[in-house]
Amino acid sequence: MIVGFFHPFCHAGGGGERVLWAAIRATQNNYPNAVCAVYTGDHEVDRFAMLKRVQDRFSIPLDTTRIVFIYVSHRRLVSPQLYPHFTLLLQSFGSIPLAYSALSLLVPDIFIDTMGYPFTYPFIKLLFGHKRVPVGAYVHYPTISTDMLDSLPSENASIKMKVKKQYWKMFSLMYRTCGSSVDVVMTNSSWTARHIRSLWPKETTSEAAPGGAKVVFPPCSVSEITSAIPITNTPRQPYLLSIAQFRPEKRIDILIRAFAYFYKSLPASSPLKAKSRLVLLGSVRDDDDAKRVYELRLLAHELGVKEQVEFVLNAPWKAVLGWLGKSWVGVNAMWNEHFGIGVVEYLAAGLVGVVHDSGGPKEDIVVEGLGIKELTLKTGYHATDIPSFASAFQKALSLPSKDVLALRKRAQASSARFSEEVFAKGWLEAMEDLVDLMPPRKKFF
Repeated sequence: MIVGFFHPFCHAGGGGERVLWAAIRATQNNYPNAVCAVYTGDHEVDRFAMLKRVQDRFSIPLDTTRIVFIYVSHRRLVSPQLYPHFTLLLQSFGSIPLAYSALSLLVPDIFIDTMGYPFTYPFIKLLFGHKRVPVGAYVHYPTISTDMLDSLPSENASIKMKVKKQYWKMFSLMYRTCGSSVDVVMTNSSWTARHIRSLWPKETTSEAAPGGAKVVFPPCSVSEITSAIPITNTPRQPYLLSIAQFRPEKRIDILIRAFAYFYKSLPASSPLKAKSRLVLLGSVRDDDDAKRVYELRLLAHELGVKEQVEFVLNAPWKAVLGWLGKSWVGVNAMWNEHFGIGVVEYLAAGLVGVVHDSGGPKEDIVVEGLGIKELTLKTGYHATDIPSFASAFQKALSLPSKDVLALRKRAQASSARFSEEVFAKGWLEAMEDLVDLMPPRKKFF
């Protein structure tokens, strides 16, 4: 049995890639004769370097003899920089020749999109028929969401806004059509599941239906982190840790501005003034990321916190564990973060979470504690803008030792919901549905 994983940027080193490699590991463990084919556009990276980074960055053991890399062409067609206008639509159409390039090299028995290219689903059904190659999707975020549609004004809008709204409506209809061609849907969070179920046909996404949309939380190294970082014996520094790729949507500039706001409000005599630090840990994938890091360094310099903001780039897993073990607070400023693997890693390490009041970090991960019941579950704080983030930093770093210890224990205990074992169980349930959809003659593996 050949299971094809469509992930053109598999060397990126982010949360989506952790899902990919953990899914391959679970598939290998449950199907000993399965060969996992990864369709990638990383032509500049050889097989050895690819697998070494998986081990260094994610510490995920794999049977490398049953992994093949299929190097596809036309990856640039899904690059947003190529399309200054109608970006979503043209990127989506660009994924079709990318998929054709992949399938012309190797036709799998099961095709799974782990990155988010829905326009490939009807193309595969058109190419092979509806029953020859089952199609699965692990959805990290909807390409278009109801939030996007609702954000545009409906009254007194300019012509430009009216055109944009019609464009988004047209795209959402096309997106819905694509959703009708997928056989098994997994989503990474409650937020994503809610949007997918509202956008894709109910017969495809009904949770009760066979192969329907299921929330399968991304795999996080909970067991490894909790065993490496015992709560009671770990000395902490007043460090605010961000684990995120240097992409615009992560809004790392907001974190720097909020930290500067917080830092400048501290009295000169405060111990936090001398010791607090913002640590920005993430991977740099390309020249665009490198440019953003340079701009963020300039911002820290302009705001007068250059010495208090530390950049940690492309860190191996051992170094990530080191920062998780000595930091006090874990921060995330992305609006509508679809899940937030880094946020789970904060909780597993016993950090106090300070996250944006939206998306997966709010709905699934960090409990702020607004009521009596929630106070017993509190694992951090929610914020929306620079002043509220700065205020949350102050609160988190000022918690009495007894209260912060209790919060750290709650945070670590709550992270068990997002373990690699829980992910593997959910993934294999979906795999069983896909295997059942294979033509009978292909099931002898």
